[in-house]
Amino acid sequence: MNYNFIKLKEEILGIENWLKKEFSNIRTGLASVTILDNIRVENYGSLTSLNQVANLTVEDAKTIRIIPWDLSQIKGIEKAITKSDLGVSVVVDGKGLRLFFPELTNERRQSFVKVAKDKLEQGKVSLRGERDKIWSDIQNREKNNEISEDEKFQLKNEMQKIVDEAGKILVALFEKKEKEILG
Repeated sequence: MNYNFIKLKEEILGIENWLKKEFSNIRTGLASVTILDNIRVENYGSLTSLNQVANLTVEDAKTIRIIPWDLSQIKGIEKAITKSDLGVSVVVDGKGLRLFFPELTNERRQSFVKVAKDKLEQGKVSLRGERDKIWSDIQNREKNNEISEDEKFQLKNEMQKIVDEAGKILVALFEKKEKEILG
């Protein structure tokens, strides 16, 4: 009996992508425009992603330059960034804004590692949830006499290998991010 693990693999890929996105929003001490991905700016009555109302460029390792397409939005952009509590300094000039990333203290680095660990744990919980759904489905198939007990345990082992491999990938993503943060 072959069991189709495609749905499980798709869900695992979704969890990995979610974790990568969450990690991209955690500061590492270096300027990166991805940290601004979750910033929403008031734009003619609706909230719009910052990258849809301005040009974002990294000037150097500690500075991001934001040049709005409509200069009247500078104050709104400044307000959105300040409200987001990214821990950056915002300086407004005639052409746009500059974000300065201060040097991270050891304490701040540790707090970012803790946030990353929390995100990793959320990913692992999601992974276990997906594993439990598949295991429940396999058990139901055995109850309905669609598969034998031996097949059930073979499928469980195969499923567990997939889940274990995914868990290793999540941990590797965390370890990479931790290394970036602790620099």
